[in-house]
Amino acid sequence: MPLVRSTYPGPPAYQYNGHLQTIFPSLTRKVANVYYERERLILSDGDFLDLDWIDKGRKRLVVLTHGLEGDSNRQYIRGTARLFAQHGYDVLAWNCRSCSGEMNRAFRLYNHGEIGDLGELLDHALRTKSYEEIVLVGYSMGGNITLKYLGVHGKHLPDVIKRGIAISAPTDLGASAALLDRPSNRFYRNRFMKKLVVKISQKATLFPGRLDMTQLQQVKQWRDFDEFFSAPVNDYRDADDFYEQASAVNFMPGITVPTLLLNAQNDPLLSVECSPEWLAQTHPNVFLEVPRTGGHVGFQVPRDSHTYAERRALAFARNQV
Repeated sequence: MPLVRSTYPGPPAYQYNGHLQTIFPSLTRKVANVYYERERLILSDGDFLDLDWIDKGRKRLVVLTHGLEGDSNRQYIRGTARLFAQHGYDVLAWNCRSCSGEMNRAFRLYNHGEIGDLGELLDHALRTKSYEEIVLVGYSMGGNITLKYLGVHGKHLPDVIKRGIAISAPTDLGASAALLDRPSNRFYRNRFMKKLVVKISQKATLFPGRLDMTQLQQVKQWRDFDEFFSAPVNDYRDADDFYEQASAVNFMPGITVPTLLLNAQNDPLLSVECSPEWLAQTHPNVFLEVPRTGGHVGFQVPRDSHTYAERRALAFARNQV
């Protein structure tokens, strides 16, 4: 399937570059009238996930996966939840391990390549409720998780899962990690690092001897952090193993349901490798849309309470390519 021609009209005029298109929506947007009911799901390893539902007893469900150090109350998740709920969907916005306001129990955290938790919550939803159609939507890290899940399960995907949408997804983690070390991306790097170091420190306290916190002094680039901490916490051999096993682009050829990848060309956190044009040109189920602007999880539209990404996700879910 060739590249999808984007109809994104562009952001407000004051958001004149990718950084402003990324930062302004994150800091200033407020989505009202989203009311979740929380459920705690105990996982097979004894850990837990906190699931936030908008459950109206409908036959269609959208499952929303947030980005790195995000949660179900990030404005892009709330906006997507509100829009889909207004158009006949139940909503399941889940919080990755440690992201719901309470540290998870296990040594491991969440990561870009973890699809087992998504699988368990989907099994739970199918076991306890009666859905005829499920759509998966993921943002940033959540987009990578969504794409990897769809690619890995391929022909063995539950029949009820009909479509997938990934927005601002870093499908090539090695390339994206390198981008974080650019001086122009210092704001994002420091913001992510500060939050992750707090969680890693908590794990070191809870599980003495499992991590060498003195290695923090050796972290000179993002890859070092993944080598010393992300990989061992999440049971990868090293940073290279993490990038290889977690990058969705390595699994996307296995996708068997229509799936949209929406990445802006001026996204400061994504390399060109994250938008695999070579795959979209030959794969019948991978639809790639790369508007010129939009930033990272931005895509605001003047005088619209919803972003282009949110409206695009709903349209694609409703079979509007």
